[in-house]
Amino acid sequence: MVQPSKSKSASSPSGVPTPGTPVSRRAWLMLALATVGFAVNFWAWALLSPLGPRFKDGLDLSSFEQSLLVAVPVVVGSLGRIPVGALTDRFGGRVMFPIVSAATIVPVLYLGLAGHSSLAALLIGGFFLGIGGTAFAVGVPLVNAWFPPERRGLAVGVFGAGMGGTAISALTTVKLVDAGTMATPFLITAAVLAVYVVAAALLLRDAPGRTVPTEPLARRLAATARLPITWQASALYAVAFGGYVAFSVYLPTYLKTGYGLTQADAANRMAGFVLLAVAMRPMGGWLSDRMGPARVLAGSLAVVVAGAVVQSFSPPLAPLGTIAFLAMAAALGAGSGATFALVALLTPANQVGSVTGVVGAAGGLGGFLPPLVMGSLYGAYESYAIGLALLAIVAAAALGFTLTAVRAAAEGGERKPRTGRRRRHGTTAGTTAGTTV
Repeated sequence: MVQPSKSKSASSPSGVPTPGTPVSRRAWLMLALATVGFAVNFWAWALLSPLGPRFKDGLDLSSFEQSLLVAVPVVVGSLGRIPVGALTDRFGGRVMFPIVSAATIVPVLYLGLAGHSSLAALLIGGFFLGIGGTAFAVGVPLVNAWFPPERRGLAVGVFGAGMGGTAISALTTVKLVDAGTMATPFLITAAVLAVYVVAAALLLRDAPGRTVPTEPLARRLAATARLPITWQASALYAVAFGGYVAFSVYLPTYLKTGYGLTQADAANRMAGFVLLAVAMRPMGGWLSDRMGPARVLAGSLAVVVAGAVVQSFSPPLAPLGTIAFLAMAAALGAGSGATFALVALLTPANQVGSVTGVVGAAGGLGGFLPPLVMGSLYGAYESYAIGLALLAIVAAAALGFTLTAVRAAAEGGERKPRTGRRRRHGTTAGTTAGTTV
């Protein structure tokens, strides 16, 4: 059972927050701290991607080996979200955020100082660099607990904008290497992580009255696996966030190989893709609070289908190819925000971390496979058309799933905890049954 919170937020006798539950300044501060932590850890997580073409040339890597190099941190960071999310439910973000950030410093220093001389060394460093990707599963339950249900879509969407850490990496890594040495971007990132560890340890707090599960980890994960929302959101996040991750790690290679761009130009364009997706993620959460997450997801996936179909014909980069990629960036960002608005709507409060871990893992794994597929297909056919056509097919399947099973579940979740939709003279907040913030 989910225990009602003991916070001072206004609530009805049944424990459901009343309409217009105020959000404290401390909640916004915690959101800001969590977002910065997510961005810094994602910055570290994405350090290898902009250097992929350079490692390919310097170490004489094949297209598949280059794809594997940038994909390893993704898969480790994704699978690691499952235990980290469950541990966050138990110990709270106040404990877990500094731990994850401190642990990420080790592989960052290794890669900068000694781990970039061979493919094996890079793969070892990339494996442990994946720790940075688990920060997502820490921040979502932390932020979710601080905000009332009718604001969680926006709050979790704002937190999700921390995925813009990959844009920081894209914009700075190659330039820092050119201006200094291979170690320069890694040393700077490690220093920023260290500053955040100290700040998080001193300032970060869990929400008052946070529900702490008492069951063993294995039992909680088993309970998470029985929730329909776990698998519904996982399937959608594998497409939405997975598509974002895949493009953020492979787009420089795609643009350099397919369009003959320089490494710096390709990295800058990838950063533009990332920034637009980041900006649209809070928008996806905000729209979900007002329109419902299923509608936002359906619209986002429809745009992805159209963009992938257009790009599969390899149009000129200016203007059609650029329009297709930017449209997909906006849609993937909004769809990622809407997915976690759906999680916030349908997940019991004491299982948000566990569900986030599984869903986040699915999203990361969704980003692990496409670079490998794209690299393999290009190596075999010297064309990316088949890979983009596969993206269109997968997005179309997710769209059909959203319009049927997911929409029915979301509408049921909206009706169950509240007496009605938003009305002219007042609102009734949507929440998971029996929880307060």
